[in-house]
Amino acid sequence: MHTIQLKINDKVYKRFLLLLRKFNKDEVEIVNEEQYFISTNNYLQKELREIQSGNAKFISQSDIENRLDQII
Repeated sequence: MHTIQLKINDKVYKRFLLLLRKFNKDEVEIVNEEQYFISTNNYLQKELREIQSGNAKFISQSDIENRLDQII
């Protein structure tokens, strides 16, 4: 599925959304960018706090490669 970003004039915005809603979710999904941004921002802030507090667990590149080798 592809994602596009559009600028839509206020005069046609509601009609445009009505048109998009005629498609099923398998065909067109309306993504609320603000909600996506907020949830991503919250996740990243939590991760940053974990790093800053010293509670984050880091993995070396060789450990990651070993894990991937076991999976593949």
